[in-house]
Amino acid sequence: MSVGWRTERLQDVCQIKPPKKEAKQRLSNIDLVSFVPMSDLGVCKKELTLRDERSLSEVSGSYTYFAENDVLLAKITPCFENGKLGIGRDLKNGIGFGSSEYIVFRSKGDVDPEYLFYFLSQASFRDAGTRVMSGAVGHKRVPKEFIENYRIPLPDLPEQKRIVAILDEAFEAITTAVTNAEKNLANARELFESYLNSVFSQKGEGWSEVRVEDVCDSIIDCVNKTAPKVENPTSYKMIRTTNVRDGVVSIDSVKYVTEVVYKVWTRRQVPKVGDVILTREAPLGEVGMLLSEDLVFLGQRLVSYRTNHKILNNYFLLYVFQSNSLQEQIQSLASGSTVQHMRVPDSKNLKLSIPNLGEQEKIIRRLDLLRNKKLQLETIYQQKLTALAELKQSILQKAFAGELTEDVSSVKVERVDAERPVRCSHAGAWER
Repeated sequence: MSVGWRTERLQDVCQIKPPKKEAKQRLSNIDLVSFVPMSDLGVCKKELTLRDERSLSEVSGSYTYFAENDVLLAKITPCFENGKLGIGRDLKNGIGFGSSEYIVFRSKGDVDPEYLFYFLSQASFRDAGTRVMSGAVGHKRVPKEFIENYRIPLPDLPEQKRIVAILDEAFEAITTAVTNAEKNLANARELFESYLNSVFSQKGEGWSEVRVEDVCDSIIDCVNKTAPKVENPTSYKMIRTTNVRDGVVSIDSVKYVTEVVYKVWTRRQVPKVGDVILTREAPLGEVGMLLSEDLVFLGQRLVSYRTNHKILNNYFLLYVFQSNSLQEQIQSLASGSTVQHMRVPDSKNLKLSIPNLGEQEKIIRRLDLLRNKKLQLETIYQQKLTALAELKQSILQKAFAGELTEDVSSVKVERVDAERPVRCSHAGAWER
C-alpha cells in the first residue's frame, strides 16, 4: 500500500443502514420518493434505474431507506455475487426506498461515495463475501459482521477523487469495447441465422413437403418418468433438456445412473452418434445432434430422430429444425397454461420441405462453412469479453493498491478493444 494510505473498517468510515426516521423528519406521508426494486439496481453500475415513485407512507414500512449519494449493495444470493451495486442520485425529494435486501452505506466524510462504489465493485470483495454467506439455499446473505469489519484502503480525499477520475475514464473505454464485442457477437449469430432462414424460405424446384415420421427410421421419446440417479460418476449418462443447445448435444454437466437403469431406459432404442435430439419442453424447440459415443439415454421431455439416410440427411434435419419455419410450427403446437410443451404425437407430425439428397448435401456444405465461421467469431469475441472483464478487475486491484496512474488503462484497453463489426453476404462471404 502506498505511503500515506491507511486502512479502516467499513463501519468506521460509513454509516451502515441509516435510520428511516430521517425520511419521516424531512417529508410528510403523502410526499413522493424514488422506489428502486432489486431489478432496477444495476451490475457494478453507478446509476440506479429510476422509473417508479411512491408516497412515503407506501414504502416506509418494510423497505430499505437511502438518500442522495448513499451507496447501495445487494446482500442476497445471487445478486451479491453478480455485483448488484449503485449510488443513489437524482432521487425524488432526495430520498429513496427499495428492496429489504439492500445494504446502504453513507460516508461519514473520509470516503468518497464513488471511491467506495469502485472498491465494492472488486471481484475480490465479492469472493470474500460469498465464502462467508449463510442461510438457506437460494436465500443466502452476506453477514452483517463481514460488511462492518471489511477493511478499505484510504488515501486522502483528493487522491480518492483522482483515482475515481482515472477509473471513470478507463471504464468508459472498457464499456465501449464491451458494447462493440457484444454487438459483433450478436451480428455473427444473426447473420448465420439470416442465411439459414433464407435457405428454407426460398426453396428451389424439386422440393417436396413430407411428414418427419415418413422420412425417419425411428422417432423415440423418453421414458415418461425421471430415472433414479446416483451421486458418483458412472459410464451411463442422462441427457437432459439443458444439454441440448444451438445444434449441439453436450455431455457436460450430466446426471449418472446404474447399468440396470440405463438398460431399462434404453430398451426401445440406444442413442447413437448422428441422432437429432429435440426438446419438447423447458425450453421448447431446442435442437442438437448427438456426436458422442458415450453411453447416454434420453431424460424427460426429449425426442430423438434417426433419419432414413436414403431420403433425409441427418444434418439437413438438424438445420431444418433450427429454421424459423420449423420453430414457428413447433411453437404453434405448444400447449400448457404454465409451461409450454409439445405432445409426442405432434413431434412426429411436423412437416418439412426437403430437396433431393444431392441438393441437401450442397446446402449442408454451405451451412457448415458459415456455422464454423460463426463459431470462430463467437470464440474470438467471447475471449475479448473475458479479457475486458479481467482488465477491469486488474485496474481496480491497482487502484486500491495505490499503483494507479493516468496511463495504466488506456493502452491495455486498446489492446483488447473489439474490432469493427463483421458483415456477411448471403453468398457466404464474411468480412470485417
